[in-house]
Amino acid sequence: MKPTNHFLIIASFLIFGFKFQAQQKISEERVIETMLKATEFMVEKVSTNGGFVWYYMPDFSRQWGEMEAYKTMIWLQHPGTISMGHVFIDAYRATKNEYYYKAAEKAARAIIWGQSHEGGWNYMIDFAGDRSLKQWYNTIGKNGWRLEEFQHYYGNSTFDDDVTTDAARFLLRMYLEKMDPTYKPALDKALDFILKSQYPNGGWPQRYPLVKGYEKQGFPDYTPFYTFNDDVIWENVNFLMQCYLVLGQERFLEPIYKGMNFYKISQDTCGAWGQQVDMNMKVASARTYEPAAFLPSATCENALLLIKFYQLTGDKQFLEGVAKAIKWLEDVKLPVDKIEGHRIHPTFVDVKTNKPIYVHRKGSNVIYGSYYIDENDKNLLSHYYGKSFVNLQELKDEYKEVLELSVEEVTKDSPLKPKEFQQKGTPQSFYDLNRYVFNFKIDDSKIVEVVNELDNENRWLSKGAYISNPYIGDGKNIELTNEYATTRVGDETDTSPYPDKTDQKYISTGTYIRNMKLLINYINTKETLNK
Repeated sequence: MKPTNHFLIIASFLIFGFKFQAQQKISEERVIETMLKATEFMVEKVSTNGGFVWYYMPDFSRQWGEMEAYKTMIWLQHPGTISMGHVFIDAYRATKNEYYYKAAEKAARAIIWGQSHEGGWNYMIDFAGDRSLKQWYNTIGKNGWRLEEFQHYYGNSTFDDDVTTDAARFLLRMYLEKMDPTYKPALDKALDFILKSQYPNGGWPQRYPLVKGYEKQGFPDYTPFYTFNDDVIWENVNFLMQCYLVLGQERFLEPIYKGMNFYKISQDTCGAWGQQVDMNMKVASARTYEPAAFLPSATCENALLLIKFYQLTGDKQFLEGVAKAIKWLEDVKLPVDKIEGHRIHPTFVDVKTNKPIYVHRKGSNVIYGSYYIDENDKNLLSHYYGKSFVNLQELKDEYKEVLELSVEEVTKDSPLKPKEFQQKGTPQSFYDLNRYVFNFKIDDSKIVEVVNELDNENRWLSKGAYISNPYIGDGKNIELTNEYATTRVGDETDTSPYPDKTDQKYISTGTYIRNMKLLINYINTKETLNK
C-alpha cells in the first residue's frame, strides 16, 4: 500500500474519532428543544381532550390501553394519562416552561371529567359516555380471555393498579404546584371517597361503591373483598400519609393506622397471606386463574410492609408477623428439581396442604375456554406463571437491620412523627409526591441516543407494543384444545393483548415517559452542578 493511503486512513480515523467524541456530548439547549418538540407532538397530535392511552399506530388507525380502545377513550393506568400528567409537572419544574404546566392542566381536566360522582375513577374514561363504554365492555372487554376485570361493566371505581389513588395524587400535585383552588373540589371529593370506602377493620375493597355481585364460572365476585393485590391497601395508606405530610390534616391519622393494622389481623396463623381476604377473613379467590391460596410473593411484600410500619410507628407488634412470614417462606420453597432459574417459589400454595398448586387453561377463547388447577407444574400459563421469584434475602436483611436499631433510630424519619417543619418554604413545596421517581445515573451517550431518536415528525417511535386481535365477535370454537395453554392470547376472537414481535413501530406513552424522565434528570443534574 502506498504511503499516501496510510496518511488518508490515519486522517480519516482522526476525523471520525473527533466526530464520534463530539456525538457523545450534546448541549442542554438541544435537550430542552427535544423535550418540547416531543411534548408538543404528544399533546397536540396524540392526546384526546388532554388524555392518552398507551399505544397508537403511527397513522392513528388503532390505539390501545391495556386493551384496544375506542378513539373517544383515554386510559388512566400507568403509563396512561395520570403518568403523562406527572411527567408534564416534572418537566415544568425542570424547565419553568409554562407549556408543560398547560399540558398538565389539560390532563387534569380530562381526569376530573372522568371522576365518578362518588369521587373515584375506573381504568379508563370514555368521552362518548356510559352508552359507548358499556358497548366496549360488551364487545372488546367481554372477549379478553385472561383480562376478566374487563369482562363486566361494574359502573363503579377501582383501586386496582393504583388508578383512583394516583389520580388523586396527581390532582394533589396540581393543587399544590401553584396553590390553585381550581383542583380543590375534585381532590376533596377523591379524599372523601378513599376514606368512605375503607372498611371499619382498616381494609379496602378492590372496587367501590360495592355493587351487586358478579359471579363467573362459580367464582364469587371478588371486588368487595379486602384486597392486597397490586398494593390496593398500601397505596391508600401511603397516599393518606402523603396528604398528612403536605396538608397537615389529622383526620387522616386514624385511617392510616387502621390500614396498617389490617396487615396484622389478616395474616394467617401459619405466617402467610393471600391476595384477597373475604368478609369472613378467609383467603379468597379472585379471577378464575387466581385460586383461594397463599402467595409467597404477597407474603414477602406484606412482611416487608410490616417492617415499614414498624419504622413509621415504632410499634414492635408489627415485627411479630415478620419472623412467621420468613419461616413460612422457607418452608414452601420449591424442591431443587422444580426450581426454574431464580423462580424458587410456587406462585400459589394450597391453604390446607401447604403444597404448590398450579393453574392451567384449556380451550381457545373466553366463551368456550376455562382455567383449572392441579399439582402438575408443566404447561404453565405464560400470563400468570406458576412459579415466582421472591426476594426472601431482602426480607431477611431488612428484618435483621431493624432489630439491631433502637426504636428512636428506626423512627427518626417517620412522616407520622413530624417535627416542626425546618425546611425552606412550606411542606406544600418541599415533599415530592410523584409515585414514579427515576433517579438513575446520567449516561451522556444515552442522552445523545434519545435526542437523536426523535424523528422528523417529533415522534419517539418504538417496537414491541402489546397489540390485540381486532374484535370480530364472540368465540365460536368449542374444542377444548391445549393449543393456547401457554400462549398469551387465544384464537382470533380473543381480544387480550400480546407482544408484537414484528418490526412494526408504534407511538408509545411508555417510551415518551421513559425518555422524558431521562432528559429531565439530565436537566436537573446540570442545574445542581451549576449551583
